[in-house]
Amino acid sequence: MADAVRHDLVVRARRAWVDGVWREASVSIRDGRVVAIGGLTDEVDATVDVTLPDDQVLLPGVVDSHVHVNEPGRTEWEGFATATRAAAAGGVTTIVDMPLNSIPPTTTVEALEQKRAAAGPQSVVDVGFWGGAIPANLGTGDLRALHEAGVFGFKAFLSPSGVDEFPHLSTEQLHQAMAELAVFDGLLIVHAEDPDGLDAAAASPTEVPEVPAAGGAAYEAFVRSRPDVVERTAIEHVVDALRATGGRAHVLHLSSATALDTIRAAKAEGLRLTVETCPHYLTFDAEHIGDGATQFKCCPPIRGEANRELLWQALVDGTIDVVASDHSPSTRELKFAGGPDAAHGDFDVAWGGISGLELSFRAVWTGARQRGIPLEAVVGWMSRGTAALVGLPTKGRISVGADADLVAFAPETPVTIDVDDLSHRNPVTAYDDARLFGEVAATWVGGRLAGPSAPPARLLVRPDTGVAS
Repeated sequence: MADAVRHDLVVRARRAWVDGVWREASVSIRDGRVVAIGGLTDEVDATVDVTLPDDQVLLPGVVDSHVHVNEPGRTEWEGFATATRAAAAGGVTTIVDMPLNSIPPTTTVEALEQKRAAAGPQSVVDVGFWGGAIPANLGTGDLRALHEAGVFGFKAFLSPSGVDEFPHLSTEQLHQAMAELAVFDGLLIVHAEDPDGLDAAAASPTEVPEVPAAGGAAYEAFVRSRPDVVERTAIEHVVDALRATGGRAHVLHLSSATALDTIRAAKAEGLRLTVETCPHYLTFDAEHIGDGATQFKCCPPIRGEANRELLWQALVDGTIDVVASDHSPSTRELKFAGGPDAAHGDFDVAWGGISGLELSFRAVWTGARQRGIPLEAVVGWMSRGTAALVGLPTKGRISVGADADLVAFAPETPVTIDVDDLSHRNPVTAYDDARLFGEVAATWVGGRLAGPSAPPARLLVRPDTGVAS
């Protein structure tokens, strides 16, 4: 039977991930929301009617909760126009922007408004914002003010961040921040590396346990400078603060499997702890990173192959909750700083960060596929799970009432990555020349096809504070 009201769009697929099951479906959309889900051939009155070919599946859009856009202040590294185009090209329909490396960092409401002004006219996917917790804004009222302005939580470093305007918290300040946030149930998201451990590794590198032989001695030395114990100790500090305050915390970009037992014990205790890892920790390994290959430099570092497999196991068993890109780009000059030419850097001085926003979903799917892990598990980690982390119940799923954020995805299509074909600002990525599986054929944000000519998407705030645009 034809629908009584004309819809803006209907998308039909023989395989759609709807309400947690694969099914044939027609997904009808009006005013940016899914309003009906029917059979594949149901008659629907719609302005645009799209049927996916049999090699494509219909998925909910990816929610990437860990993206460094860097605008304003370091827009030459990345900006909202290029970052959100890259997101859309990779099936990402929502990003949550980190409070650094922009200038000013998002540590006050005034700085948040500058971010929104920059993002609003340029962004082709929905954008939310994290606030920052630094020593200077503890106890000042800035954290509560940012919370009331709609940020999704607060980023803190426990070791130097790499930029002077975003200093790290001491262990005492970590407890202070978590206690302050616990009053209004704010979420603290933590870069967990212990500075004392970093100093000890720098002072006595020969005492650091052996890491697997890497493709190059320079990378092996870099991994030794940020050993497993540095992450494990910092996460223990986070757990202590949770126990003392009753707060909420999320560990960012877990790279070391040696911290998994600590995480499991904290969860078993009932502490409100969640954990993410990143596509690069699930894709690459230290054994295959050569001297000068600073496109692979990130902190904490990519570790050995055996460690990588333990991270995969922890995802499957639920110890690790979500996967997010940690897209942290810079200029080529910074990424290959100190090297003998424009394509080789010095691990001691090159900028640490992986540019992977456009490729994150495909990279994780490629690794999952190799291990016999189904596509819906990846959707759970990168769409439903990340949406739940930031508190966006209408995202990360295809169901009636949800945002019409959809992706047409061909999971069995092989693609060899050419960095010059990617949409982020600077042509450098650890995935250059990688062979991945999966092609993003179309991305809809709020029922509108995303792309350079699309109208601006929405600026998001926590649902209990409304939506600004």
